Amino acid sequence: MANNSVTSDIVAKLWNLCNILRDDGITYNEYVTELTYLLFLKMLAETGKEARLPSAYRWAELDRRDGLDQLEFYRRLLLDLGNPKQVSDPVVLAIFTDAQTRLRKPTNLKALTDAIDRLDWFSAREEGLGNLYEGLLEKNAAEKKSGAGQYFTPRPLIDCLVRLVKPQPGEVIQDPAAGTGGFLVAADQYIKKLTDDLYALTPEQAHFQRHEAYRGLELVPDTHRLCLMNLMLHGIESMVGCGDSLSPDGEALGKADVILTNPPFGTKKGGGRPTRSDFSITAETSNKQLAFVEHIYRALKPGGRAAVVVPDNVLFEDNTGRRLRQQLMEWCDLHTILRLPTGIFYAQGVKTNVLFFTRGKTDRQNTKAVWVYELRANMPSFGKTRPLTVADFAEFEAAFGDDPFGKSDRVDQGEEGRWRCFSRQQIADRNDNLDISWLKDTSNDPEDELTEPEEIAEAIANHLTNALREIESLMDEFSTDG
Repeated sequence: MANNSVTSDIVAKLWNLCNILRDDGITYNEYVTELTYLLFLKMLAETGKEARLPSAYRWAELDRRDGLDQLEFYRRLLLDLGNPKQVSDPVVLAIFTDAQTRLRKPTNLKALTDAIDRLDWFSAREEGLGNLYEGLLEKNAAEKKSGAGQYFTPRPLIDCLVRLVKPQPGEVIQDPAAGTGGFLVAADQYIKKLTDDLYALTPEQAHFQRHEAYRGLELVPDTHRLCLMNLMLHGIESMVGCGDSLSPDGEALGKADVILTNPPFGTKKGGGRPTRSDFSITAETSNKQLAFVEHIYRALKPGGRAAVVVPDNVLFEDNTGRRLRQQLMEWCDLHTILRLPTGIFYAQGVKTNVLFFTRGKTDRQNTKAVWVYELRANMPSFGKTRPLTVADFAEFEAAFGDDPFGKSDRVDQGEEGRWRCFSRQQIADRNDNLDISWLKDTSNDPEDELTEPEEIAEAIANHLTNALREIESLMDEFSTDG
């Protein structure tokens, strides 16, 4: 998102409106969803696209009303805009399906509509309404009490992965765990820079980029709404569905040239397992992150490439985890692993990595060697006071090279460096354990710097949750193997 002062000012004003809603008992996530409905109506008015809405349910009709009349009209508007008998636009229907307001006080709704009207919409249009909305999503993700961090991958990390994978015009780009759409938006912006905002393409090619290039699924309905809004405001009309990629919905996504994603961590609730007919390795596990990795390499076209964020246990877990890594390295060239610093997203103590791989033309012995970049040891403590930046990835990007398939000339930096190469035989000698580290970490644990009781309690709770997930996964393995 552009760090423009006007955009930042508008985002701050929008976020401050949540103070109005606390008296109505509205949570942060409910607030952003509520604001999405209102901003959708206002932004269509500001961009001259209100023809997507029935004439009776446009911004001016809502804004001119007062009191109980306005609140009752708003409730009816939300209901009817999600009704396929009244609306034909698929994006409008998807955003308003099952929509309902949490507002109970007419004065609060009026305060919101008045405040939205007073914003500097001319400047917002000039800088991009997509930037404004993405800033709001980022603000929500940074607010601990919102719990939205699980849906928001830091933009510097997303941009780094997009620069390395290099999505191209005409390619199908997929995110099977789309969240609020950050990866798809970043890929689209990268391609627009390559193509003079699509003007360098033929009309047919430009139509493909806007309407067909991006595919994905998001499981959580409210997050799905935010995703659709984000895509629309960035000029992307591709329909990301609301569904589960570990169900037949995921098979229906089809094959992709590029997959960029940060799948959810943990296990499926209630011990549930994937219902995919095509899964062979993870069909009997409730470990979501393992199942998502299988989806990703199965969904890639031959020669397709992926960058996927995974927790450490994907690299070292035995039984199903090991079989998955073996098949991944057979079917794909797993050419690079980036060991990410802690504290950049999710909670303290959650350790993550990025896997970069290319689907082979055949499913035999595609991985000859794996390059590992150590960005975790001896790194600063990331968080609100030290946010992740583009500069933090500069050395890794230089080491990775310009080839999106990981075939650039690379130089092993040895035991004292951050960049090393391990042959497939060396990995086999480690029982296919890819959790490889060699630098002694002399920096303090980020949790050592926590001082607020709330943060310390949160860290403890997260460790307990992660431990329980590992136990559940282990029990699941025993029951499967037995």
